[in-house]
Amino acid sequence: MSAATATTGGNAVVRALRECGVDLVFGIPGTHNLEIYRALQTHGIRHVAPRHEQGAGYAADAYARVANRPGVVVTTTGPGLTNATTAAATSYADSIPVLYISPGMPRGMTGQDVGWLHEMKDQSAHLDAAVDRSIRVESAEEAYTAVHETFARWQTTRPRPVHLEVPVDILDGEYDDSALTQPAASTEAVAVPEQSDLAGAAQALAEASSIVMVVGGGSRRAATQVQAVAERLNAPVVTTVNGKGILRETHPLSLGASIRMAETHRILTEADALLVVGSVLGDDELWGNVVKASGVVVRIDIDERQLNKNLTATHPLHGGAGETLELLMAELPDTVRNGSGGRVGELREAVRGEALRDGAAFVAFHDALREALPETTIFSGDSAQVSYFGTASLWPSLRSGQFVYPAGYATLGYGIPGGIGAALGAPETPVVVLAGDGGTMFTIQEFATAVDLGLGLPVVVMNNGGFQEIREGMEHKGINPMAVDVRSPDFPLLGKAFGGEGVRVHTPEDLAKAVTEALGRSVPTLIEVPI
Repeated sequence: MSAATATTGGNAVVRALRECGVDLVFGIPGTHNLEIYRALQTHGIRHVAPRHEQGAGYAADAYARVANRPGVVVTTTGPGLTNATTAAATSYADSIPVLYISPGMPRGMTGQDVGWLHEMKDQSAHLDAAVDRSIRVESAEEAYTAVHETFARWQTTRPRPVHLEVPVDILDGEYDDSALTQPAASTEAVAVPEQSDLAGAAQALAEASSIVMVVGGGSRRAATQVQAVAERLNAPVVTTVNGKGILRETHPLSLGASIRMAETHRILTEADALLVVGSVLGDDELWGNVVKASGVVVRIDIDERQLNKNLTATHPLHGGAGETLELLMAELPDTVRNGSGGRVGELREAVRGEALRDGAAFVAFHDALREALPETTIFSGDSAQVSYFGTASLWPSLRSGQFVYPAGYATLGYGIPGGIGAALGAPETPVVVLAGDGGTMFTIQEFATAVDLGLGLPVVVMNNGGFQEIREGMEHKGINPMAVDVRSPDFPLLGKAFGGEGVRVHTPEDLAKAVTEALGRSVPTLIEVPI
């Protein structure tokens, strides 16, 4: 091989990323992944360095949700990768496409227990247990092909995170770059149901006197089709938090992200027919409730294994949400019997009343923010009461990705790195982090990353002095609360110590003013709200 065509395996990986349209990755360099960093510079891919690999994973996850493009994370071996595992599992739970790239033990050394730096018994198996799959390659050519195949599969299957492990000797070793050829475009199509199954489902829906649609995160790329079918059926639409905004929440048929609410389950149980699109209907979204159907259940999912989980379908339709809804639309008659659309106002008031009761502590703050901020504002939340009792119900999303939040895995620490990823994914749109003090402290170091990036990011910390949800859970079970009252730092002072700004406010009006001012700065602002 000539000097002109010889390069290291790290270049094969990064060249494939560039060919797949990647222009931004998150990660931290380490001893074993340096050849990836050489290639990132060669191919002009922007790199964002967080303070911890978990922050890299959350940022990549939020970036993918907002930009509708896969996120990419680069870690080193061992601790670098295990640091990111919680974030990877978060993306798995919510079906978010993120590619994790790491070095691995040199070929022939896996499982040898020889005391090699960052050695694990089986690093790939560790990640394989948390993500869709972990791919360990045996050559630079395989690494190059694996990247292309991963991005292609995300277009036709359930988009869950993937780990690519490239042995260090491959990353550092030479190969002939001129011998690589970009794989031909995939001919694999998104699955679609049989026409007879579509016809049966359409007939059942057309004959139902009351229909409710349930829309989950699997419908993110099908917003147009969801709205069209809802309007043809004149059906109220309930979404999961993962599906929030897929039907804009100002739409006359929207009941919002209310799947966990008792009022919503009354509405679902009373319906003659349910049309469930892209949701597993799991406990992570239902909060102990169980969806009970009184009649017809049409379920659409790109993952065939999901079609009868938690609720048996009378009409299972295996296929991509957008493609299947279009085909179902073609089978529906121009008029249907359903009359539940005429009750949406009444149903919305019932759901809204429950939301206001649950989120009473946060209503005035969200109302003030709605008055002050553009309706397109993106919020990054956390597994905190202000998010699941507050923003999920009290901020009306106009599109998917306007509320980035770890709905499935319910991890703590998503807020700040999620806000960073959202801001990079939608640089022209205001982004606000709104989280609790407990979760914020899991990843507070990423505030420094926002300073590095010059992001005018308001980070609002609703400070109730600890882990309020767990405190209430202990009290409910008759347990004397312990380990839930956590001392907080002086958040405004901490924001300034990181190189940003900090302020403490006490009223909704002052919060709205502080957030507006923060959005105009070139550094992030840590805003504490004692509650």
